[in-house]
Amino acid sequence: MKHLLKVTDFTSDSIIKILDLSKRFKDQRKKGRRYHNILEGKHVLLYFEKPSTRTRISLEVAIRELGGNPIVARRDELQLSRGETLHDTAEVLGRYIDGIAARVYFHKTLEELAKHSSISVINALSDLFHPLQAIADAFTIREYFGRLKGIKIVFVGDGGSNVAHSLLLISAMLGMDITIACPEKYAPKTFVIEEANALGEKSGSEIHVMEDPSKAVKNADVIYTDVFVSMGFEREREERLKVFIPRYQVTRTLLKKAGKRVVFMHCLPAHRGEEVLAEVIDDPAISLVYEQAENRLHTAKAVLACLLGDWNGI
Repeated sequence: MKHLLKVTDFTSDSIIKILDLSKRFKDQRKKGRRYHNILEGKHVLLYFEKPSTRTRISLEVAIRELGGNPIVARRDELQLSRGETLHDTAEVLGRYIDGIAARVYFHKTLEELAKHSSISVINALSDLFHPLQAIADAFTIREYFGRLKGIKIVFVGDGGSNVAHSLLLISAMLGMDITIACPEKYAPKTFVIEEANALGEKSGSEIHVMEDPSKAVKNADVIYTDVFVSMGFEREREERLKVFIPRYQVTRTLLKKAGKRVVFMHCLPAHRGEEVLAEVIDDPAISLVYEQAENRLHTAKAVLACLLGDWNGI
């Protein structure tokens, strides 16, 4: 059974095929063809321990437009909230439905679900990885630049976030260069850097981690950031903001240090005035944030078609 817990659960060739399929879905939708029967008769549980806007809505719409039936449930609506084990939950759900997309606090929850599940498990966000976002980001970058190989991404902010981790891995898989500019305390996990470096040796991707954002953004094609206080870290808000602001804010001054035309990306939701200034995120000449958000739908369809449906001949 194939799962998507992190982007390296797919091969680089498979991700390219998913990006190609995403483009076909996007082109078809623009022409008015929204609906397919790829998931006809299939039921997919969307399980959420955390709030969600883009992930929940894009997945629900994607499942419906592929002919499937989404079932949305929060933890407090299931017996998990009353002590039922993930083992028992996974065993039972596999007898009812065809797939699970889960947004959870801890990545080990997904690993436990996948271990005991007879159906595909999709990571809709965990503390370590956000593969659906990374795939949409790669699609957005290729859509804008016409290529992936050699594109230089600079992620500014919390290098240990799920988004930064997933960007590291997908960049290394697809031959994009990536630099993480972050405080030492908020560097990516060592095992993620090691995996990215190993992948980069094969693809030609250059992987760097440094503290100085002004130095990092030189010659960048994409400057990317995310919130400084992710879900689950609210108690650290005051401490984090002292560390990140103003040095790691994305401002026009920082963008100019790229030394060439650069675009801005953010997975949303954004906290204007914290990780990015409004004048940057709202500038249509450089900001790709809404294209990113839209592309979550098209890439979600492609992932679902790959894992749960017959995607040949679409």
